[in-house]
Amino acid sequence: MSDAYDQSPAIMAARNQTYGKRKQQEEAQRAVPMGRAPAEIQAQQAARRPRPAAPGSLTAPTRRPTEPITAGAPFGEGPGPMFGMTEPEMMDDALLELRAIYNSYPSQELADIIQFYEDAL
Repeated sequence: MSDAYDQSPAIMAARNQTYGKRKQQEEAQRAVPMGRAPAEIQAQQAARRPRPAAPGSLTAPTRRPTEPITAGAPFGEGPGPMFGMTEPEMMDDALLELRAIYNSYPSQELADIIQFYEDAL
């Protein structure tokens, strides 16, 4: 049986107080148990958050074998840009994605690609 107060801190009271104060403090804590520390609550909430899917391997087989490599680009075969986005808007989105990947998996090669995109804008 799990109770919300199972993980409450132990009942504690200050020492060397006037007569009866320590017992009052302990009884008050029994009546209304203290909650967990904020750090414990944040750790528990973080554990419940869904984690993003791991990026696939660059050497793995494609999941879309019939889709042209230029799909989504404003040139070549396949569908063009989605939602009428222009090339600068697509580059902004690509740059945001690259920065997010770099934050998780920093490498000099990825930093060079990001720099290339930033110089092109």
